[in-house]
Amino acid sequence: MRVRVFVDGASRGNPGPAGIGFVIVEASGKVIERRGRYVGVSTNNQAEYLALIEALEACRRVGASRVEVFSDSELLVKQLKGEYRVKNSRLAVLYRRVKELEGLFESVVYRHVPRESNIEADALANKAINLGGETSGL
Repeated sequence: MRVRVFVDGASRGNPGPAGIGFVIVEASGKVIERRGRYVGVSTNNQAEYLALIEALEACRRVGASRVEVFSDSELLVKQLKGEYRVKNSRLAVLYRRVKELEGLFESVVYRHVPRESNIEADALANKAINLGGETSGL
């Protein structure tokens, strides 16, 4: 099954209170899963990676085989495409986890999108910060 995944991480302060959000959509356009979660104090880049990791784990649970990831984080997309090096040691740990998860799928591709194309994932991440907890299914 092919899916599109919209991911976002948000941090109020850098580091500061952080949240993640993702939306998984079937090829037909039907939303399979949407989730937001408060992740404690984190940088915005760490939150972006955490959002992607949780989204890929969810894609695996729903039986996806081909994943197209959309993110408004240029850093995340360019690092995962090999265009930027991962210099930060904390991000390197998260990067390696993403690469492990990629191996569970037939294909994973990354696309950078403008923030306005990623509104729902952004809203879930910010709502999670506001609530300080889970926002699945909202």
